Amino acid sequence: MAAKWIETIVGSLEQKKQYKHHMARMEALPEPHHSAAKALQRYFMYQGGVVDGDTLITMLGDFVDLWERAVADGTPVRAIVGDDPVEFAETFVQAYSGKQWIDKERNRLRSAIDAAAGDNGEEKSA
Repeated sequence: MAAKWIETIVGSLEQKKQYKHHMARMEALPEPHHSAAKALQRYFMYQGGVVDGDTLITMLGDFVDLWERAVADGTPVRAIVGDDPVEFAETFVQAYSGKQWIDKERNRLRSAIDAAAGDNGEEKSA
């Protein structure tokens, strides 16, 4: 009962464990892969793209898998991210189309415009 209440307030405890596990795997990467992966992961968090917990955990797990495979194969950082790391990061995040922060604002904007225009699409007169 208490665990369910706590999860309601702070989110899934299992997701938090998985997140910490993925971050520990990222910390274990050798240089320069560690620095590159950490910089990209920071960008993902500031970009504010994915907010659904399950999607975020899946994305982070796949991301760490990519870097671990690159290390094992001896793939250089530039061969992974290319010439534009921002393009790489944004393309990577697009593959995980979970809920995003902006979705709420998009819906709010649509509702506000619908309300302002009225049900029949004509503007309300004052």
